[in-house]
Amino acid sequence: MKVLYDHQCFSMQEYGGISRYFYHLIKEFKKDDEMFVDLSLRYSNNHYINSDESTRARNFLGTKNFKGKKILLEQVNRQESIKTIKRNDFDIFHPTYYNSYFLKHLGNKPFILSVFDMTHEIFPHIAHRMDKTIEYKKLLVKNAKRIIAISQNTKNDLINLLKADPEKIEVIRLASSINREMALKPSDLKLPERYILYVGSRNYYKNFNNVLMAFKELVKNYDSLFLICGGGGMFNDAEIELFRKNDLSGKILHRHADDVSLATLYSNAILFAFPSLYEGFGIPVLEAMNCNCPMVLSNSSSLPEVGGDAAIYFDPNDSKDISNQMSKIIYDAILRKDLMAKGEAWRKKFSWQKTAIETKKLYEQSL
Repeated sequence: MKVLYDHQCFSMQEYGGISRYFYHLIKEFKKDDEMFVDLSLRYSNNHYINSDESTRARNFLGTKNFKGKKILLEQVNRQESIKTIKRNDFDIFHPTYYNSYFLKHLGNKPFILSVFDMTHEIFPHIAHRMDKTIEYKKLLVKNAKRIIAISQNTKNDLINLLKADPEKIEVIRLASSINREMALKPSDLKLPERYILYVGSRNYYKNFNNVLMAFKELVKNYDSLFLICGGGGMFNDAEIELFRKNDLSGKILHRHADDVSLATLYSNAILFAFPSLYEGFGIPVLEAMNCNCPMVLSNSSSLPEVGGDAAIYFDPNDSKDISNQMSKIIYDAILRKDLMAKGEAWRKKFSWQKTAIETKKLYEQSL
């Protein structure tokens, strides 16, 4: 069976969950003698693909940055994808994001669509006015042979928001390649002794400000505690001013978030806090679990599904509840050990090998 993946996520992302997912799918299928995978990608600055010598993608203009660079990269790769699709030398097509450019070139070949979340549909005001993701996704959901939802919650959202056919949708969960064995010593990242970890972007639906307010309450009684933000970009002027107004300057730290740094951050944190209002899956939950990091998670969307009994949960709209749940872990060493033990058992349910096996089965059913 020959599967063709396109360029989309590898043109869009240098790092990120979607490109990591497709990279690991392709990597797993290359181990399978029954699978032949092709990737219609000419250039990429994606970390995962560019670090794999078995792919033929080349770096795009190195470190040169200019306005329109990503648009140019996408256009070059789209033409490469169209040429590859027109050769018709594949059994199944699997686009790596939602642009529908390929529909008029695909003929009668089936395509499988992976849907990661319904963020655009639930929070349309955060998207750029030129963003056509909602329009594209609706069209592809209608025309796909089968749909992969990365959680039961995402499947439910597809049915409720886009009226997708439940019979077309298969839930195939993700995994994480970050683990405790990758971690450096705390001193290598100049980490404080006691800190709460927050990972990822700090935009509206990620709900960072409520964790900040919860942390403000905690440090009143625990002055040696810090809050570290892993990834998500450096703090902007508005955030720095917010920290100052709340007397938290110097207590909120930023660290970059490559895989090794993330493993180190998770492995040494007193807890990981994930307050997101909505997640299609929530890979940081598995990352924390793989690094034996106790977790406090939002009780919304897919997070209870992914975290299981290996976390304690809070109302993401209530900073006092967030503070109370974090306090339980900070002050209760027995609870921390219990959550780590439960995480060790729960994380066995997730692996990239399992994701690939279930995806291969779906491909076979689609032919």
